[in-house]
Amino acid sequence: MRVDDMRQRAEERRRYLDGFAHHLLVCAGLGCQGNEEIVAALNRAVNERGLADRVLVRRTGCMGLCALGPLVRVEPNTIVYQGVRPGDADEIVTALGRKPVTRLLLSPDLPFFTRQHKRVLALCGRIDPDHFDDYLAAGGYTAVSTALTAMRPAGVIRLIDDSGLRGRGGAGYPTGLKWATVAKAAGARKYLICNADEGDPGAFMDRAILEGTPHAVLEGMIIAAYAVGANSGYIYVRAEYPLAVQRLQRAMREAEHNNLLGHAICGSGFDLKLEIRLGAGAFVCGEETALIASVEGGRGLPRPRPPYPAERGLHGCPTLINNVETYANIPLIVTRGADWFAAAGTERSRGTKVFALSGKVRHTGLIEVDMGTTLGEIVNDIGGGVPDGRALKAVQTGGPSGGCIPADRLDTPVTYEDLGAVGSIMGSGGMIVIDETTCMVDMVRYFMQFCMEESCGKCAPCRVGTVQIHRLLGKFCEHRATPADLESLETLCDLVRETSLCGLGQSAPNPVRSALRFFRQEFLDRMVQPADTPEHNS
Repeated sequence: MRVDDMRQRAEERRRYLDGFAHHLLVCAGLGCQGNEEIVAALNRAVNERGLADRVLVRRTGCMGLCALGPLVRVEPNTIVYQGVRPGDADEIVTALGRKPVTRLLLSPDLPFFTRQHKRVLALCGRIDPDHFDDYLAAGGYTAVSTALTAMRPAGVIRLIDDSGLRGRGGAGYPTGLKWATVAKAAGARKYLICNADEGDPGAFMDRAILEGTPHAVLEGMIIAAYAVGANSGYIYVRAEYPLAVQRLQRAMREAEHNNLLGHAICGSGFDLKLEIRLGAGAFVCGEETALIASVEGGRGLPRPRPPYPAERGLHGCPTLINNVETYANIPLIVTRGADWFAAAGTERSRGTKVFALSGKVRHTGLIEVDMGTTLGEIVNDIGGGVPDGRALKAVQTGGPSGGCIPADRLDTPVTYEDLGAVGSIMGSGGMIVIDETTCMVDMVRYFMQFCMEESCGKCAPCRVGTVQIHRLLGKFCEHRATPADLESLETLCDLVRETSLCGLGQSAPNPVRSALRFFRQEFLDRMVQPADTPEHNS
């Protein structure tokens, strides 16, 4: 598709959408149960009233506030209804242009909405992810046409580097530096991979982006491939995300049909072929080298680094690996510039970050905030605080590889550096709120069990160490632990952290170490008391 053709298609779609007086946008993500019934009921109500030429019912991606779903947004009034059921359709359609349905109404002034800064999620919940022209009408693929027709690969890399974008998959490695390494690596063939193997408990950021704006991820990958000189790529997504896979497959077909994938993209001399690879749900495959092994058809086992994938990755060739959110940021930077991107966030942690807010908080769901926003703002303002009058105890960030941050550290800014200073990590964006009813020993034992069961078993420190740490935590849970067990627990955490082969084992002790740092008394309270010892009883 030529650039002029894209512009014409986009303008035609905008005129078509503007021709309707009202739009009923239905959140249609995997987690929104009953959404298809709601869509059908709304369409039926519209047709029965003869409003098909004035009211358009559209499926969209995640609107964010999962706790109060299913959600329906009415445009152009920006009315949001919560907890919608198919039986509410008649009332919603009847109320169009009149007083809203009060019993379903969700205030647009809710801090959950007003305190966010949506960039990556800006189109989620606003366009139909299954409609190619919807993405075009919202400015989609403008960045691809700009990069491929008006920029050289080195210029694209320089732009990404100037923006300060860091990988959103967990480690926070500078994206521009990684791209430059792949571009400079020797080799006639290069690959790129999108890591969509989202395995953290309570995390659904990548899934929501893939379900809501799959074309944004494809667009970012096309630009990245052009910049580093890759002509083949893979999207590695777990099979537990069937709707994301379905929408990705459709988006790829549409992109190929419109000359945005395949041969001579946008009339340029650049070719790119992308394929989807389904993961079987192994947490370790989120690690780059294990992911590569799985894409190659082998068992997902990590290998020692160096060499790093940027130099020797898939099939021994230089390989660029970024995650879903990282790629989704690329079109925005190309279109709006490095300064625009860097205007949000902090000096070293620029831009915004998507989080899956869950646990003991009123408003669970998907959020996007500026880097540097404090944990307190996220939990108490956006999340609405802890329900049922209970007190906040801790916030766990970074998934099973992260740490538990106590309530008295809620002023901690969400940046790579500040989270690291309190013993946690950004991770891919999981954020679990813990209240006073939760025992931290039980909590970290749960995470250790997860890491123990997900260990690939290749290296002894992780294979054996996680089992022994879990066993020791069990002794604390059963009030059988001794001072020697506490000492062994701390020693083992350090050993596993320092000697494991890959990031799974190296980070597995993080929740335990942070809990010992901030909630040590709970471990002491779970130890054998002097009155219980055999010596005392004798």
